[in-house]
Amino acid sequence: MGMIIVLLMGSADALAHAVTQGDKGYIQEITGVHLLPFIYLGAKHMVTGYDHILFLFGVIFFLYRLNHIALYVSLFALGHSTTMLLGVLFDTNVNGYLIDAIIGLSVVYKALDNLGAYQRWLGFQPNTKVATLVFGLFHGLGLATKIREYDVAADGLIPNLLAFNVGVEIGQMLALFAILIVMGYWRRTASFWRHAYTSNVVMMTAGFMLIGYQLTGWAVAS
Repeated sequence: MGMIIVLLMGSADALAHAVTQGDKGYIQEITGVHLLPFIYLGAKHMVTGYDHILFLFGVIFFLYRLNHIALYVSLFALGHSTTMLLGVLFDTNVNGYLIDAIIGLSVVYKALDNLGAYQRWLGFQPNTKVATLVFGLFHGLGLATKIREYDVAADGLIPNLLAFNVGVEIGQMLALFAILIVMGYWRRTASFWRHAYTSNVVMMTAGFMLIGYQLTGWAVAS
């Protein structure tokens, strides 16, 4: 988790739903249906999206059964896919900085949830399934705000967006697979419970960093 903090501090692009300049140029230049390139771009976005990975890490941190993991990941994917597609197709006018700040908030929320903060502070446990779906909607909307900035050609737009979404889900599965391997090994060691609290505090700190970066960008751009 400490390495994630370093990466976040060292790369501004990692703090938003950014697309690399090379990919941006490619998206702006092509027209027509290009399924495989858009699948690749979607997978690349998810695998390199630290905000997505942090949130997924938090979601599955205390999930042990595969059916529970599949349920929560599916809810996140449903929300993410829905707003990404609709946000681009209907050209929703939302501020990308504020949406990405909410995405940072999702990381903070999940870290606090894992720490049992809501039960101590509020006396009850918020519905974690609903929260995962709702924050999935914001994650997808954040990506939609970036895609709209790149003027994707109308010719082939819907097939290309669907292909991009397929790539996002492939990337999510790859990221999830890697996280589960690491978590599976870590949970079998004595250090897991010793460092579970610290890990979630670090994750929460990363979320606050994401929020601060995005709100600073919003204030400067306003």
